[in-house]
Formats: sequence, C-alpha cells, structure tokens
Amino acid sequence: MIELLTAPTPNGWKISIMLEECGLPYRVRWVDLGKGEQFAPDFLALSPNNRIPAIVDFAPADGGEPVPVFETGAILFYLAEKTGQFLPGDLRGRKQVMEWLFWQVGGLGPMLGQHGHFKLYAPDRIAYATDRYRAEALRLYGVLDRQLANSPYVAGESYSIADMACFPWVRTWKAQDIPLGDFPAVRGWYDQLKQRPALRRGVELGSERINKRPQDSAEARRILFGIKEQDL
Repeated sequence: MIELLTAPTPNGWKISIMLEECGLPYRVRWVDLGKGEQFAPDFLALSPNNRIPAIVDFAPADGGEPVPVFETGAILFYLAEKTGQFLPGDLRGRKQVMEWLFWQVGGLGPMLGQHGHFKLYAPDRIAYATDRYRAEALRLYGVLDRQLANSPYVAGESYSIADMACFPWVRTWKAQDIPLGDFPAVRGWYDQLKQRPALRRGVELGSERINKRPQDSAEARRILFGIKEQDL
C-alpha cells in the first residue's frame, strides 16, 4: 500500500497519475496548503522541503520498514523502479526519459509556476516579472513542441514518467493564457493523453478541493505567498 500525501495541484497530479497508471493500491492523505499543513512536523518528517507531494511505501521491495519519498521526480523514479513500468530498461531509453524528467522538474514546472504566480496571484501586477516568466514559459513550450514533432511521446516512442511529469503543467495552459495552438505538436500530444482513463482519474483526484482563488483568504495569502494585510 502507498500513502499519498498531496493536494490538487499539478505537482500532486503527477503522482496520482502514476499510481493510477501502475494500478498500485494507494490511499490519500490530503494536505491543506492554505491552512499551512505542509509545515506540520509530521509532514516535514517526510518532506523536509515542506512541499507536496510525498509518499510512504508500506510494502517496499526490500521488505523493510516503510519508505518515505519526497520530490516528484524522485517519487516517479521510485515508483517506476518498484513496478517496472514507464521507465525503459535499456541504457539509451532510460537516459532519454531521465533527461526529460529532469527538464520538467528543473524548468517547465518552476517556470510555469512563477508565471502563474505573477499573472494570477500576485497582489501587484509587476510587468517585468510577468513578461520575463511568460517569455521563458513560451520558450519551454517551444522546446517541448520541437521534441514532440519528432516523437509521439516526450521521451521517444513510449509513454513514460516524463509524460506524466509534463502533462499536469501543460494542463494549466488556459489559466496561464498560453496559446496552445501555436504549439501543434504539444497540442496533439495533450489531446492524445487526455484520452487515457488512468491519466484522467489521476488529474481528477481532489478536483472538488481546488481553491481557485487562494488570494481571497488572508490566511492563505500569508501562508502561500508571504503576503500580510499591511503589505497590500
């Protein structure tokens, strides 16, 4: 059994997609980010960077004590190794998946996260910040589009954890006002993946819990963005 500590965000959905695709039994422990539950000592013991998601594997391959894992790239890799799924066994295929997985966790996710923050949540619209992160977001979409123009999936011929890492962030394209039609290969890949039943279950997990306007709560503003009332 896997325990998934998560919230309904793109990073959280990466792992629920993987768990659904693998068919692993799991239970969900929701972490209310707006209330600061990510700073609770029991959560920090599993995820010291105070970020969701984290997992606890109660049936690790070595038969020992439960294994906690934090950071989405590490979790996806751990689950792929545990199940033998969605990560090629050959050197070159494995290398390519790891390249694109690290590309997502180091670039696509953080840059879209910053663009989304300054466009949607910042108390003041700072043109320089919004424009800078939008330019980087569009550059990264271009990188992904060129890759997908030459292969059906992010890391080649097979669906992998690299696709699972990228999809939830691309899913934010409407909210982030990304012109998806300008990236036809990304658009085709996105529309294709949306048809996968397990992926759909993964991204629908917790949809009823989404707070689309966390900036409306003074407590959430303070916890999530470090904004106090006197700062407004």
